[in-house]
Amino acid sequence: MKNVHILVPETAVPAAIVDPQYMFTAINGFLIAAGQEAFFKVHLVGVEPEIRLNNGLMVIRPDRLMQEVEQSDLIIIPAISGDIKQAIEKNKGMIHWITEQYQRGAEVASLCIGAFILAATGLLKGKTCSTHWMHAQTFRTMFPEVKLVDDRVISEQNGLYSSGGANAYWSLLLYLVEKYSSREMAVLASKYFLLDIEKNSQLPFSIFKGQKAHEDKVILAAQEYLEKHYDQKITVEELAERFGLGRRTLERRFKQSTTNTIVEYMQRIKIEAAKKQLETGRKTVSEIMFDVGYNDPKAFREVFKKYTDMSPLDYKVKFAG
Repeated sequence: MKNVHILVPETAVPAAIVDPQYMFTAINGFLIAAGQEAFFKVHLVGVEPEIRLNNGLMVIRPDRLMQEVEQSDLIIIPAISGDIKQAIEKNKGMIHWITEQYQRGAEVASLCIGAFILAATGLLKGKTCSTHWMHAQTFRTMFPEVKLVDDRVISEQNGLYSSGGANAYWSLLLYLVEKYSSREMAVLASKYFLLDIEKNSQLPFSIFKGQKAHEDKVILAAQEYLEKHYDQKITVEELAERFGLGRRTLERRFKQSTTNTIVEYMQRIKIEAAKKQLETGRKTVSEIMFDVGYNDPKAFREVFKKYTDMSPLDYKVKFAG
């Protein structure tokens, strides 16, 4: 019997508490129906006996307080909502407990932006982590010592798990079911919940908005220039001359400010423009390729797949209205 403890933080997303409880409870039901014993002992755990969520519209009463838990096998940190820094501060009472349980052998899984609470424990220093792509830049700024892999749906290292954005946490739950019980149970759960068991990329769903949470005005101007002229071929030398910087200085400051090289940034804004056109379904892939400044179909497909994990045609089929 594995002890699964689902935390109930303040400002938690209610579904991210209920869904893992439902998943592990359902697995127990499948096992019992097959003539086997239940495998998971599932508890909701909180700092207080009553937690109000959604501005007081929902009340959750954990069946365990933290001090009552002696040993956990798996701790689930649900997604949080609202101001992230405030959420971490409100839930700082959980951070020491998570660290202590991990040191005593528990594994820890964060769902979506629950990764911020996991990272606040310090356990992720030097390790990989996934979170919602929309909060990737904030995460990198707050936790530069963590290796964020924001293209991945699931990340695992040393008994620490994390998932990508929103409903991507179902993929992590399936992954944990398979690891703790069996592939058979994971497949059964995927069919029951209508989930894709092999999905591990959130790239097709991400939207590149540019990394502008910095104070380098020259780099901001360079970013805006590239975004305005994404359909043109602009060399790094031309960009450096336009903004009065040496090439190496520009490249260093650009990477420091945005976490992308200039070439990567240009690729990403071209692909984002291509995605928007593909979603309308009005133009062919070749027409869109030329519109965003590519004339080599092979190169365009390779760069598109790099940032979306899909071919341009597959993307159009999936997202065009």
